[in-house]
Amino acid sequence: MAAAAPRVGTEALQKGIAELYDESSGIWEDIWGDHMHHGFYDPDVQSSISDHRNAQIRMIEETLRFGGVSEDPVKRPMTIVDVGCGIGGSSRYLARKYGAKCQGITLSPVQAQRAHSLALDCGLADRVSFQVADALNQPFPDEQFDLVWSMESGEHMPDKTKFVSELARVAAPGASIIIVTWCHRDLSPGEDSLLPEEKDLLNKICDAYYLPTWCSTADYVNLLQSHSLQDIKTADWSEYVAPFWPAVIRSALTWKGLTSLLRSGWKTIKGALAMPWMIEGYQKNLIKFAIITCRKPELIG
Repeated sequence: MAAAAPRVGTEALQKGIAELYDESSGIWEDIWGDHMHHGFYDPDVQSSISDHRNAQIRMIEETLRFGGVSEDPVKRPMTIVDVGCGIGGSSRYLARKYGAKCQGITLSPVQAQRAHSLALDCGLADRVSFQVADALNQPFPDEQFDLVWSMESGEHMPDKTKFVSELARVAAPGASIIIVTWCHRDLSPGEDSLLPEEKDLLNKICDAYYLPTWCSTADYVNLLQSHSLQDIKTADWSEYVAPFWPAVIRSALTWKGLTSLLRSGWKTIKGALAMPWMIEGYQKNLIKFAIITCRKPELIG
């Protein structure tokens, strides 16, 4: 896979990810609410500040629509895993929508505890649960879930092969697997790697957000095909998330945002300073906001 080089070892990387989200999740929730992911916007409509949280809900709904997840009472998912669950926004939303049981995993103890508290507050503690666990070694038996959901967690995975293998392992026969993640652009025919200046930009982002090697959407497709997964579909949603990072920057530059950042710690401040690089990456068509969906084959006989 052509990508920016890994910057740190896996153990140090996971420690950094956990500490980043331990430190920053409270600030994010205070300003942006339950959902720690991009919003989905109409590129032809000027978005208002009040619309950004709605756009995050639209992201979930558009993802489910693209993935063909059924709302039929007989076919809808009843067991869901939320891989990289944050403070549980997707888990609670999906549990309510489908009447399903959802289990979320995160590297951040602070996120897991906050997700549990929010589930108690909204009366969903009997249907959603959260734990600190590694997505590359999930604490679940094989073929456990009707829907395997990864909303913007794949970019943190140091071993994309193992990541996809675990998603496929815990998926029940016939289950949908949905990956929404940051990728770098697909390589053109004849290209062996990204350009040096592209690698440099990605490496700066890696350092700020504790990201390992990037991969392309095509790399994910190859990994899914290696597990004989079916109905593989992809799309580049970069144009639909374009307003997101400028909006995050604007929220950080408010008095509330600035004072929260200064109280939070260096990892969060470093992440905030890297946000213009994310915008640059999108504008240069280097960073792609990708959705990749597929289905595990049904059992025969």
